[in-house]
Amino acid sequence: MKSTEENAYMRFALELAREAAIAGDVPVGAVVVREGEVLARAGNRTVRDQDPTAHAELLAIRQAAAALGTWRLDACTLYVSLEPCAMCAGAIVLARIRKVVFGAWDEKAGMAGSVGDLLRHPKLNHRPEVVGGALAEESGTLLREFFGARRAR
Repeated sequence: MKSTEENAYMRFALELAREAAIAGDVPVGAVVVREGEVLARAGNRTVRDQDPTAHAELLAIRQAAAALGTWRLDACTLYVSLEPCAMCAGAIVLARIRKVVFGAWDEKAGMAGSVGDLLRHPKLNHRPEVVGGALAEESGTLLREFFGARRAR
């Protein structure tokens, strides 16, 4: 991470991920920031809302667009505790998010380098800056503990 400020945003995303886990959702948290201001924040809500599109990234992107009154989030950075999936990567590209900082790599569904790289696909009209592995150990531990407890039940 470049700065203490960026580290704080990732820690905030991790806190939202922990809250999602407590509520029974996969522990992923996302924060959208513009010029040092948190515009939006969300944790996964797929289980609570029974909505397969209620990923933390999508919820935070929707909130940020509403807060700014525009779908173009080109001055924003998205901090998320897990590498975005294809659905979320598509939304990130369409929203023109400037930069994505994520924690744990997702070897099963990640689209920022693990399974594929939709975020930086050369044929797309927008490619955000991508920083992977920010607080990866903490993010990965949270996910492993969540799924370990789920398997133990």
